Amino acid sequence: MVRRLFILSFIAFFIFGSLSTVVRAETQAQETQSVSEKRLEPTTESHSEMLGVSKIAMDTGWTLLAAVLVMFMQAGFAMLTAGFSRSKNACNMLMKNLMDFCFGTIFYWAVGFGLMFGAGNMLFGTNGFFLKDVGDTFSSLSWSVVPLECKYFFQLVFCATAATIVAGAMAERTKFIAYIFYSIAITSVIYPIVGHWIWGGGWLAQLGMWDFAGSTVVHSTGGWLALTGAIMLGPRTGKYSPDGSSNAITGHSIPLAALGTFILWFGWFGFNPGSTMALVPEIAHIATTTNLAAAAGGISAMMTAWWMFKKPDVSMALNGVLGGLVSITASCAFVSVGSAIWIGMVGGVLIVLAVVHIDQGLHIDDPVGAIAVHGVCGSWGTLALGLFAQDKFSPGTTGDGLFFGGGWKLLGAQALGMVSVFAWCMIAGFTLFYVIKHLVGLRVTREEELRGLDIDEHGMEAYSGFSIFITE
Repeated sequence: MVRRLFILSFIAFFIFGSLSTVVRAETQAQETQSVSEKRLEPTTESHSEMLGVSKIAMDTGWTLLAAVLVMFMQAGFAMLTAGFSRSKNACNMLMKNLMDFCFGTIFYWAVGFGLMFGAGNMLFGTNGFFLKDVGDTFSSLSWSVVPLECKYFFQLVFCATAATIVAGAMAERTKFIAYIFYSIAITSVIYPIVGHWIWGGGWLAQLGMWDFAGSTVVHSTGGWLALTGAIMLGPRTGKYSPDGSSNAITGHSIPLAALGTFILWFGWFGFNPGSTMALVPEIAHIATTTNLAAAAGGISAMMTAWWMFKKPDVSMALNGVLGGLVSITASCAFVSVGSAIWIGMVGGVLIVLAVVHIDQGLHIDDPVGAIAVHGVCGSWGTLALGLFAQDKFSPGTTGDGLFFGGGWKLLGAQALGMVSVFAWCMIAGFTLFYVIKHLVGLRVTREEELRGLDIDEHGMEAYSGFSIFITE
């Protein structure tokens, strides 16, 4: 009897225990499901947070893609300048474009970015070197939500572009060691100071000057520094006859120059639309104005050259496209598509007139037309914003330009910025090249120039097996 009671008790205990375990497991599962459902239940706060994270990710992705497109423009400049130079100097031009990005990456990170965007005064930043961000160090870039490293990388590729422009005007006769010095100085100090005035909350920005993607900040800065370098160097051997007439020294490869132009045109869709640093619908308008201005510049330069020289000059048409792109860069977000065509057309005409005047009138030797493309058209693009801007394309920014009833205020601010940057570049450029000239020398010897910089500076040829003929 006792044994039977013990067995029944054991069986009852086992059944009760099993049932309680099942019940407890089900209860826990229900509680877990309830908590999980509660956690996943969308709220206004969680929805906003998710959208915010997604927007930052998309803006960062777009900005990095645009930065890579602008970086690829270094290849465009390399092809363009090499093509417009003689074959004996092709390696030298490629090396300069490569090293511009290498030196610029390091020195803009260490010094330039802080001078340009760091907190400081109206003239330059005094904080943020080596990307050290403390509090509101980079408040001038707070309008963009992308990470600081992304902002640095995007601004870096613009800085490298400004330095590369100078190499073209000083092609075929500059010492490589001199080039290294001026590349470092431009990327770490000269360009960032201009950038601070206009993009970093400096005095020109406070006075109401606008430059959306860099007609002045990037292109005029590079173009006017190129002017000082070309003047300090003097013309290439044989460029001008004793009577003052100009002799054409043609580049070795128009196909390379054309390839470089197309790469630059392609990269400009990162240059201008990417300057939003945000994936927003307005990038479509910016891309359209950019493309129309480039096409108009190419056509007007070709027609102007055809009228002046009786032939549709290829090199002028290529530079006309670039002139149109430079001209629209300041105003691409602020003008209509019709205005963009007019801005590009004027830029194309200016290219031809400026190239001829700089070469034959001023006797300044610029092998690739960098001064005309970037200095002259950059200045025109800066003024064009004051003429053609319409507030409806970017409400609350520039206001209307002179041609659309906005009066003279915006145009005056643009003109002041253009003149101020020109003056700064003249002073800084001549000082820089004077110091370099007396420190390490600026120009190669006559014999080295005649042999070509590839052999004497780099110990190699761009096209192995070619014969080099030394001519007067």
